[in-house]
Amino acid sequence: MRAGRRRFNVGRLATATDPGTLRCAVAELLATAIFVFAAEGATHSLGRMYHDKGMVSGLMAVALAHALALAAAVACTVNISGGHVNPAITFGALLGGRICLVRSLVYWTAQLLGAVTGALLLSLATGGVRLPEYALAGGMNGWHAAVLEAAMAFGLMYAYYATAMEPPPQRVHAGMTMAPLAMGLLAGANVLACGAFDGAVMNPARAFGPAIVGSRRWGNHWVYWVGPMVGAGLSGVVYEHLVVSPADEEEPAAPSRGSSRRA
Repeated sequence: MRAGRRRFNVGRLATATDPGTLRCAVAELLATAIFVFAAEGATHSLGRMYHDKGMVSGLMAVALAHALALAAAVACTVNISGGHVNPAITFGALLGGRICLVRSLVYWTAQLLGAVTGALLLSLATGGVRLPEYALAGGMNGWHAAVLEAAMAFGLMYAYYATAMEPPPQRVHAGMTMAPLAMGLLAGANVLACGAFDGAVMNPARAFGPAIVGSRRWGNHWVYWVGPMVGAGLSGVVYEHLVVSPADEEEPAAPSRGSSRRA
């Protein structure tokens, strides 16, 4: 049993070169590359097939691709690194005290490199065609979109906490199964709900990779960093300090071992 709440932890610099941390970083890099390749590829393919990507069937196809790709990416890494695949999820875990700052920096670096790798591979595989960029719908400004992104990321982080980080000891294996499913389904639902407004990114790396490789337009890029980071960070704090009972807190279980290991 733990005494008291988990708190923000800076960690030791040696954590950055620890073999366990590096294995987690490689897992995050590969999983983020897989996710970005599939999710961006679905949007790109739809744009090649249809001029109107806002039609219902097109939005459903993109939502399904995001749901399946995220579920697969989380499932591949939940036993190794905790299955973050998203800098905002890592930030929420950091503020909730489940991962130290040094390990978070390593994760963020790996996730951004993975996003660039996935976008670059997609661009090369499609003959260097310019990747699609995110744009705000008419009547939407940056702050409206940031609030949308924060709300979606809040729910995504809450689902991650409830399934990957906090399953009771007797339900650890169930949590490992439910985490990819819950996050994938929620991501797909968010794309259906908000994709027509701002693209429903929910993941700074998801916007960063294609922006570096493809569009290179940064006008509203801050939306996809500020919104998800604020939403996921708030969700992590709320779950850790209002939902989890300190009297019942256990040491982190296997599904979140990579994300909660202390330095």
